[in-house]
Amino acid sequence: MTDDETKPADARRQPVGLRQLKKRRTYEAVSDAAIALFLERGFEKVSVAEVAAAAEISKPTLFRYFPAKEDLVLHRFADHEDEAARVVTGRPRDHSPLTALRAHFLAGLTRHDPVTGLNDAPEVLAFHRLLYGTPSLVARLYGYQERAERALAEALAEAPGGAAAGQAAGPTLASPAAPITPATPAAPLPARLAAAQILAAQRVLALENWRRVAAGEPVTDVRADAVRAANQAFDQLSSGLTQYA
Repeated sequence: MTDDETKPADARRQPVGLRQLKKRRTYEAVSDAAIALFLERGFEKVSVAEVAAAAEISKPTLFRYFPAKEDLVLHRFADHEDEAARVVTGRPRDHSPLTALRAHFLAGLTRHDPVTGLNDAPEVLAFHRLLYGTPSLVARLYGYQERAERALAEALAEAPGGAAAGQAAGPTLASPAAPITPATPAAPLPARLAAAQILAAQRVLALENWRRVAAGEPVTDVRADAVRAANQAFDQLSSGLTQYA
């Protein structure tokens, strides 16, 4: 029996929480250091070794946290991978999935959440230019989007009327490094189709907002159109995806 095993349960759990907190802070610190270098010199012109040196860790340690160089940038999307799924599973009992997702997106516009594209902070605009101006980052982003679709599809399948009879939802959200293959179990096809349409609509809305803001339009001028477009998009989704409306 180890010393840890002789401690009270609460005492044994505390170090685990501290380790997770330290790990999360390391993720953020390394990602921030990398993005600062990428914004200054360009993604392709900065090596992983330079990022490791700036973050004061070894290159092997960096790769334990980030499997690919692109993940140093896309780490900022990690918390958003299952965001839509969390909205659906945590919605009020009297809200349909689409009602909850609409309210969440509109709330994001109100608080100028960078994910909605309606944010003109210089660092946010610079990050978006870095992301969408680097082909390898855009390609890697597709993996994050696929995992977000899978998580949302599973949440929709669990909603009342969401799963087809006799079909089970797939596993929980995969890790960032896990590939998606044709053999991967998934939620029923109707739920997957719905998830793809919902997230595609949100992505197009966000890109349109970012395009206008990046072109120099004030956020205050774009916001009314952004809200109108979001409501129109969710109206269309509700008309076609009636079982989730």
